[in-house]
Amino acid sequence: MTAHLISVIGSSPGVGKSTLCRAVADWLTDAGASVDHFEEADVLTRPAFRPVAEEFAGGAAGVRPATLVACTRAYVEESLGSGKDHLVTDALLPFVPSLVAWGHDENTLIHVMAELTRAVEPAEVTVVYVHDDPDTALRRAVDREGAAWEDWYVARLAGSPGTRAVHDLASAAAHLRYEADLTRRLLARTPWHLLTVEAGVLNAQEAFAHTRRHLAEALGLPEGTSPQQ
Repeated sequence: MTAHLISVIGSSPGVGKSTLCRAVADWLTDAGASVDHFEEADVLTRPAFRPVAEEFAGGAAGVRPATLVACTRAYVEESLGSGKDHLVTDALLPFVPSLVAWGHDENTLIHVMAELTRAVEPAEVTVVYVHDDPDTALRRAVDREGAAWEDWYVARLAGSPGTRAVHDLASAAAHLRYEADLTRRLLARTPWHLLTVEAGVLNAQEAFAHTRRHLAEALGLPEGTSPQQ
């Protein structure tokens, strides 16, 4: 059986990326697949990504692209070696927000994407891209997390080399629009399958049903019943 890596990414905070990722992992597990659910915070705790944590611990403002590629390769090799059928990752590939924030230009990202494409072989890759208008999504995130989160998020972007132009929620939304266009351009250069989920018109259950339907067809699995949202 060909192993699949399903990378769930979002165009901005507040689009329901993690909820959808969790639902996909639960559905595949219920369908009898051997699943590794890589949550967003795992990038600092998984053994394969220890070099990422070490670079941050060493005071680096970012992680070298070569480190991300090497860790991704190690993670895929480790997972396939342990017999996992499906790797369901939250905000892992293709690392665009992080690489942009660390100041890398589009030409560098094109090179990194080419290296990542080779690093994940022989697994097949589907990127589930959860998209919404950034103004709407950011307001949703603020409503959910509180005003302190807005201050933290803006400050985090403003403090990074590639996103220093961000100074409020409006400029953050403008940056996210640019990042969404860049992400689509970069993904178009890869052999990976792309499934876009429009969070602005689908609620959480509808987004999962849409994703499950397309993944079931692509992976040759029954849709089954919906896991708890």
